[in-house]
Order: sequence, then C-alpha cells, then structure tokens
Amino acid sequence: MSSSSDVKTVRKTVDLVVVGAGSGGMTAALMATLAGLDVLLCEGTEQVGGTTATAAGTVWLPNNTPSKAAGFEDSLEDAMRYLDGLVPSGELRRLREVYLASGPRIVDEIVRRSQVKFMAAGKHPDYVDIPGSRVAGRALAPLPYDGRLLGRDFHRIRPPMKEFMVLGGMMVGKADIGHLLNRFKSWASFKYSAGLVLRYLTDRLRHARGTRLVMGNALVARLFASLRDAGTAIEFGAQLDELRRDGGGRVTGACFMLGSGERLEVEARRGVVLAAGGIGRNPALRKQWMAQGHDRWPSLIFEGNQGGGVRAAVQAGAAVDRAAHGEGVLWQPVSVTPDGQGGTGLFPHLFLDRAKPGLIAVDSAGRRFTNEGASYHYFCSDMVKRHATTPCIPAWLVCDAAFVRKYGLGLIHPGTTDLRLHLKSGYLHSADTLEALARDIGVDAQGLRDSVERNNGFARTGVDTDFGKGSTEVSRFNGDPDHQPNPCLGPIAQAPFCAMAVWPGDAAADAGLATDEDGRVLDTEGAPIPGLYACGNDSASLMRGTYPGPGATIGPAMVFGYRAAMHAAQQPMN
Repeated sequence: MSSSSDVKTVRKTVDLVVVGAGSGGMTAALMATLAGLDVLLCEGTEQVGGTTATAAGTVWLPNNTPSKAAGFEDSLEDAMRYLDGLVPSGELRRLREVYLASGPRIVDEIVRRSQVKFMAAGKHPDYVDIPGSRVAGRALAPLPYDGRLLGRDFHRIRPPMKEFMVLGGMMVGKADIGHLLNRFKSWASFKYSAGLVLRYLTDRLRHARGTRLVMGNALVARLFASLRDAGTAIEFGAQLDELRRDGGGRVTGACFMLGSGERLEVEARRGVVLAAGGIGRNPALRKQWMAQGHDRWPSLIFEGNQGGGVRAAVQAGAAVDRAAHGEGVLWQPVSVTPDGQGGTGLFPHLFLDRAKPGLIAVDSAGRRFTNEGASYHYFCSDMVKRHATTPCIPAWLVCDAAFVRKYGLGLIHPGTTDLRLHLKSGYLHSADTLEALARDIGVDAQGLRDSVERNNGFARTGVDTDFGKGSTEVSRFNGDPDHQPNPCLGPIAQAPFCAMAVWPGDAAADAGLATDEDGRVLDTEGAPIPGLYACGNDSASLMRGTYPGPGATIGPAMVFGYRAAMHAAQQPMN
C-alpha cells in the first residue's frame, strides 16, 4: 500500500471498476457497459490480452449453438456426467452446473452484441475418455481478426509467444500448418502459403508484426474492438494497490498506482470485478497455494502479473480456495529455447510432437512414465508425480532424426534437415547410439535402451500395453492419421538418435478466490463480500485441478465475467 504524501492523487467515480484486461475482464467490462453502466477498465500493463493473448483462444463449452448448428450432438446431461466423472468429490458442482446451463446462452448474447465471433471447432476431443465425454462439438474457435481495423491501437494487443510465430512475426494457426508444410507439394497449398507470406510482408512495412490475428490474439482483438465500439473507458498502466471498503465491509472502490507516478482513487457505485490473472508470480501466494518445486521450474505466466487482485482481495477478507487434491497448477510441458541473444524463451509442447509415432518420454532412469499423447496438463501432472519417486524434471522426449525431419520437435519445424544450430545451442541433443545419447543427457543407458526396444515392439503390434498411447481420442487426434496400425506408435530405430528436455510449466494456478455462481467473492466464512467480484484466474477453478478439454479456462472466464457484470448491474448504487 502506498502512503507517500508526495504522490498526486486523481479521483474518479464510476459504476463499476474492472481490474485486468484478459478475456474475463474485458467480457465483464464490455457487457456491463452494454447494460448501461459507467465502467472503468484498469489494466496494469500497456496492452490488453493477459494470458488469453498467448493461448489458443479456444472456448470449451458443451452444448454450444455453433456446434449444434454444424450438426454435432450434445446434451447438458452428458456434459454434467463427464464433469462429475472428472471431479467425483462434487466440489463446486453448483458452479459447474451454472456454467453448463447458462454458458451457451451467455456466449450467444456476447456474440450477438459485439464483434466477438466463434465457429465450431469440429473434431476436438475432450481430454479424458470417460462416460459423457465427446470427440467433437464442445470446442469453439475465435474467427481470425484483421488487426489493421484497430488502426493506431493495434499495438495495444499483447503479442503471442514469439515461439509461435514464423518469419519473426507472422501468426500461424493449426489450420495453416498443413498448407505451409505442403507448400511445394500442392498448388492450392502454395497459393495459400504465398498469400499468408505476402500479407505478412506487407504488414511489416507499417507494423512491428503481422496483423492477421488468429487463436487467442484474435479473441483478444475482437473483445478490445468491441470495447472501443461500446465506449468503455480503459486506464492502462494502472496497478492495483488496494480495495476500498466502508464500515460495513462493502467494497466501494479501488486505488491504483499509475505509470505516471500518480495515485488513482476510484469510487465504484456498483462494485469491483477482479480479473487480474490470479496468483501469478507472487512468491508468497505461489509458495502457499502451488506445488512444491514451482520456483525452480519454468513458468508461462506473464512476469508482470504479481497477483495483485488476489492479494488485495485477501487483505479485504476474501478466502482463497483450491482443489482438495492435486498440484494447484494448470500445466503445459515446455522446452527452454535459446533466443540467439543470450536469453531464453519457452516453447509449449501442446499437440504438434508428443502424440506423433516414434517418440517416447522418459525419466532419469530412462523409463517411460505416461501416455505421451495425453493432454498437456495430464502429461505434466504425471511428470510431477513420477518426480516424487524418480527424478523426472526435466523429462526427455526421445526420438530419432527421421522423426524430427518429418514432424518437427518443439521449436524445430518439420522439414528441418540441418540440426547443427539446435545442437550447438544445447536445445537438442543427438548421438549415433542410444548409449551415447543416454550419457549425454544423464539418464540410465540400460533403461533407455529397454524403453526404446519396448516402444518398437508396440509399434509393430500397434498396441501400447504400458500406457495406452494411441488408445485415447485426444492422442489419436494429434497423431499421424496416415501412420498404421496406430497413429501414435512408431519405431525409434534410425541413428542418429535425438532428445529434448521438457519441464512442467505452470500456465495458471488452480487456486484462486472463492466465488459463487454470480462471481461474488466469498469471505473466510463463506459469505459474499458485498461489492466484490472475481472471474478468470483470479477465481478458483471450478474444474478443481482437472482439465476437461481445450479452452476450459477461457470459457468459464467469459461466462462468469458476464454473470458478475449482470449481477453488479442489478445492485443499488452505493
């Protein structure tokens, strides 16, 4: 809390203050504005987007309208059966019921009243094969957006991770990859790829990066454009300092420190919505609520996110909640990438390599520990569990050079034949024998040889009797459909052999503020704190340490951001 008498104070009065301009915060600010409220959206950085800007931007929403219109069948009952199977304890079941029941209607209204547009993602399997799961129809993908429409405000969109761009600044979506890989094999793919590159080169005459936005960047830009259309006031560089309360404990506003050095005190007649990204990089909150070892492992969380929303709410009497079991983290496996200038970045291994045939993941004993084709969260969860008994962080993705040429590996694109740069930087390891590779990466040589030989046997039969790679819907979806008899199982047999280290990277915390079905923050006794709301990663995950499918964080962020805004709009003014 700042207390210097030398700081100039600026005072404002609005109906609603929203803290954080990610998907949840922008949704809350947009829909509150459209409901007639005077809204101030305060963002701690100079750009909008938060975690959503660097994510795929998918929304996991069973029974959604675009998917039903595309012919995909679903039901509320099956979706609830699926989530009950994932969270058998029943924790926060009411929130999941509300999400499933109201989510499709809410997203329809957001789409109808804004520039936010989605399409059915089609086949995009749920991440766990249990009763109620679906192979298709539950994922929504944002439509691409032309960043040139934002004019001078284009720079306000937080860029995606540089590792997910090509040619130094061109965004590529999953639908583009096939065309780019086949650009010299098909006239249609050549024209498609040439069009992407030409557009990008034209963009770079005026912009620092490409303006063809896809995935999370497209969703963020569409929300931001909608906020501009609605006339929502945005204060950039406003770091939350504290929440203001009256004598009865009601939250009546918030105080911010501005980039100019001034202090902004905002009275909020209807309340405050916290959507600042969760516990973030805050050391004390991470130590209390996340898995042990997190401070030694890479993090995908934006460094500027210091947990200000959760910290301020706790000071105001709010309760922090997390799943009774689990690591308190939503994981993504990452490799540490050299940036060529002495620094490093992170490449999330989401779907492009792990499920492909001819790759295994091993611990320090050279032994497999999981289905490599499992979803990113569950792959890392198994890595962390194995690490408790056998060193497994980092784990090693092992394949041969033929695999790397065909499918790519991490930052190394498919079709790469010269691996010398990646070997020199230490990003990739290679050797002519498995024994030499094992020595190089520090794993047990006999264990690695046994694991490779066992994998090669599975490749011949098409059945992984150890971990079931290729037996689950999500692994087959991300495998190679042209490879038989199993799209995820192939031999590791042709020297040289390769290995890459991967770590469990936290993308968000499962832990967060306890909230009810309208996003109201609860105190330590379980009662709502009047005037205080939270959504997105600032609120505890209603999925309780599980990860049902693609976009299982963005969907709830938007739905409960909307619900918080609507509840605040119905409240009497302070």
